[in-house]
Parts: sequence; C-alpha cells; structure tokens
Amino acid sequence: MPIHSSWGPCEAGGMAQTIRVTRHAHAEFICFLNAVEREIPPGKLVHAVVDNYATHKHPKVKAWLERHPRWTFHFTPTSGSWLNAVETFFSALTRKRIRRGSFHSLVALQAVIKRYLAEHKANPKPFVCTATPTAILAKPDACSV
Repeated sequence: MPIHSSWGPCEAGGMAQTIRVTRHAHAEFICFLNAVEREIPPGKLVHAVVDNYATHKHPKVKAWLERHPRWTFHFTPTSGSWLNAVETFFSALTRKRIRRGSFHSLVALQAVIKRYLAEHKANPKPFVCTATPTAILAKPDACSV
C-alpha cells in the first residue's frame, strides 16, 4: 500500500499530510503535492526531501515544480533513507505496529496504520536529530567501496 507523506514543522502537529494511494506513480504524487501546496500559507518556501524513486523525477513532476517556484526538491542519496524524517516515521510505524503483525486483509492493515497515525497526531513529538554534523559527514568514509 503506497503512502505519500509530508512532515511538517512541530507547530503544524508533526505529520502535515498523509495520503494513501493505490499506485506510486507520478499522477498520484502530483495530487499529493497539490494537497500539500493547499495547506502551506502563500509566501512560504517549501523544501521537500524525496528519495530517488523515478516518480519524483518524472517529466510531469518536473513541469509541476517549474509552475511552483517556491518548491525545491532535495534528493536523498541511494541508501540514505535515514536522512528523511518521513522515512524515520515509517520505520517507527513498521517496528511498532506492522512487523510481526497478522493482517487478514488490506482493510485490517489500513486500520492499524490509521490508528497509529491518529495516535501520533494526538500526541506529536518533534523529531530531534542527535547525530553531530561530524558523525554524519564521517559516515560515507566508514563505508567500504
């Protein structure tokens, strides 16, 4: 079940927008971008951290970005999902609710996800990065090539 999500500032309550889609294609992603665009006050710059999935680089998505100059995409490097706060959120969702779960249907899985999102929105906590810049920059050097 593909999900598009955005992570808003703490004053926005943590998760700003979550949309479950049947496909992870450019058309659904553009619908998601339009939904987020409607939620953000005019005049604010928008920086989106996205992975390198082809959907995010589709020509129609690039055309959408050209029509919305306040938006900037920042692409995470391959195997760098830990740099994206939404991926961290999905990791917690997986660990706390999905892994080792038994779901008899897609509807049952969706209900568990919706409940987790509602719990999170009711008691949001800001994401605080505890890594130092030095540790982050040293990470690629520790990987063998």
